[in-house]
Amino acid sequence: MKILLLSDIHANFPALDALGRQFPLDSFDLILNGGDSLVYGPFPNQTIDWLRNHRAISILGNTDRHVITLLDGKTFKKPRAPDKRIMYGWTAAELTTENRSWLLQQPHTRLIPLNGDSNTDADVSEVLHMCHGSPADADEFLFPDTPADRFRELTRLAEGRLVTVGHSHTQFHTVVSGVHFINPGSVGRMFDGRVSGACGVICINRGKIEVELHRVPYPVDIVAEEILRLRLPSIYAEMFVRGMKLN
Repeated sequence: MKILLLSDIHANFPALDALGRQFPLDSFDLILNGGDSLVYGPFPNQTIDWLRNHRAISILGNTDRHVITLLDGKTFKKPRAPDKRIMYGWTAAELTTENRSWLLQQPHTRLIPLNGDSNTDADVSEVLHMCHGSPADADEFLFPDTPADRFRELTRLAEGRLVTVGHSHTQFHTVVSGVHFINPGSVGRMFDGRVSGACGVICINRGKIEVELHRVPYPVDIVAEEILRLRLPSIYAEMFVRGMKLN
């Protein structure tokens, strides 16, 4: 079984499209999206359209949850920064009826049964546990240098040998007590100064789990120009161009 793992697209459709063109998508059995599909980038509908068209299995991230709060006619206290609140409000207002409906149907976590390869002598079934932050907290940040003791605590909440996370926008593959924790990094909003989209590829064969982490360049100028054309806060254009978080 072969899986394309995405997360934290943040409405950056050019980065998502570049990843889709980098890999033959029909070679994957599943496309998984770990949340934060929306906000900060200027292409929310194109992003959701891509996920729908490619039958990606998705969960909600914190930015998606805030958009749903606005769609429900409510408000939130954080983030307080005016530029961030503008991006949330604009995103909620921009979504088409179909994409609002899609967003409202997404869960916070998923357990994905993974059937073994029936063409092998060792047919193994796995369960993949999709989270945005961690199995304990959707807003927890996990990093490659998170203490092993914390990962060990989280294995007690893991529903299988594979746990996918996002939120920290940092790629890693950590194995603790036989449980694989995989963060594919951010497709659309990089914090490390490298202007390229991130993703992961998971291969499962005869019970063996292999993980590859990738970075793919994309035309960032399209994103910056659209932010400026829409007269959204210009700091986001600068952040995408520099591949860094500045606010």
